Amino acid sequence: MTSVERLRRITEAVRETGRSSVAELAGLTGASEMTIRRDLEVLAEQGVLERYRGGARSLLLRGEEPPFALRAQDGQEAKARIAAEVAGLIADGESVVVDSGTTCLEVARALHGRRLTVVPLSLHAANALTDAPELTLLLPGGRPRPGELALTGPLTLASLAALRFDTAVLGCCGLTAADGLTAYDLDDAAVKRAVVASSRRVVAVADAAKFSRTALALVAPATALHVVVTDHAAPDDETDALTAAGVTVRRV
Repeated sequence: MTSVERLRRITEAVRETGRSSVAELAGLTGASEMTIRRDLEVLAEQGVLERYRGGARSLLLRGEEPPFALRAQDGQEAKARIAAEVAGLIADGESVVVDSGTTCLEVARALHGRRLTVVPLSLHAANALTDAPELTLLLPGGRPRPGELALTGPLTLASLAALRFDTAVLGCCGLTAADGLTAYDLDDAAVKRAVVASSRRVVAVADAAKFSRTALALVAPATALHVVVTDHAAPDDETDALTAAGVTVRRV
């Protein structure tokens, strides 16, 4: 088990039970108790949990995402493949809005150097594109969410309403054919809805884990999506249902 997988397993275990001991987590992961203590310190620094003598208690409520820093390390190879596929769908000269989130950050990196007009919706993505020589970078207004650095609020919504995009690259917290594309944060969901309304084509990016979740806030029904790019681990029943709904699904 890699360190990233171990941190993910610890996060999930502590969130499910509310609290776990060092010994329990060592037994779960097969790591030494000394390693588990170091992992708990890392997760405590990221705001995932609170340490106490001999264990930890979760600071993540049910329905909350793990922090950006932890998610950014998860499934990097799959996210890079998804990003490369999305970049191949975008033609030079297009106007593109790139959503927040870890997979969308990889898409922003894949667009570096292209002849495009890009509006990034997170400071992470904006930073990845600031030195792109051929790209026209437009920055929206808004308030960055702590950690995520996703732009939200009335200034972001006004910026999106004033523009029209050839392609939107949209992230998600959950995606199913029945419940559509969903997000945990209500402000983030409002921004995503504005992205859909301002774009001619919506390309959703989702790793396989997103197909097992439905988050609190509805962004759009599956029929509002034109393309979904995911990895080969995505469940066949969900991808088949999306295809039946008229969505083009690309697995990479």
